[in-house]
Amino acid sequence: MYRPAAFAIDDPARLRRFIRDNPFATVAAAPQGRVVFAYAPVIVDDDGMRFHLAAANPLAQMSDGARLSFSVLGPHAYVSPDWYESKSRVPTWNYCAVEGEGVVRRLDRDALRELLVDLSAAEETRLAPKDPWTIDQVPEDRMETMLTAIVGFAVRFETLAGKFKLSQNVSAQDAAGAIAGLDARGDAAGAAVAAAMRTARAATGP
Repeated sequence: MYRPAAFAIDDPARLRRFIRDNPFATVAAAPQGRVVFAYAPVIVDDDGMRFHLAAANPLAQMSDGARLSFSVLGPHAYVSPDWYESKSRVPTWNYCAVEGEGVVRRLDRDALRELLVDLSAAEETRLAPKDPWTIDQVPEDRMETMLTAIVGFAVRFETLAGKFKLSQNVSAQDAAGAIAGLDARGDAAGAAVAAAMRTARAATGP
């Protein structure tokens, strides 16, 4: 992706943390020379990520060593020029995204089951104080049927790059106006981008 220096994020730990906070990826490959997309929840490990696809998905046919690209989109929202102190600006869109490439490895049955355990545990933790749902609540025959219907993959990160476009290229006054405007929208998208902008400003200074 196009990454002007003001928006580029390259810290691997920060990028992995971003994916953990936004654990739903668009994955893409070109098995027969045509780009095919799929969408999957992911688990981030120290050097890569794991996910699964329906066995009928065209990308589920990938073999060990196949190359895969992926993108993870975080908060994003429209920014109105009316929110800026400066009067010569135009509309824009603020967003956070991480993308990368890697080589895939197909998971065996035990590793696939472990992936499902890890996925549900990660998401159930977000629902506390609800008692967590666990995979052992699924009857074993039903679980075997489910495992047959999906294919698991691990991807080792070869590249990982982030772009957090959060008005770092405007004055502190204009950024403050955009943050106030986003907060005033009163929706989750606006609030999330405003929070990300505050974090970016705190990290880089005025």
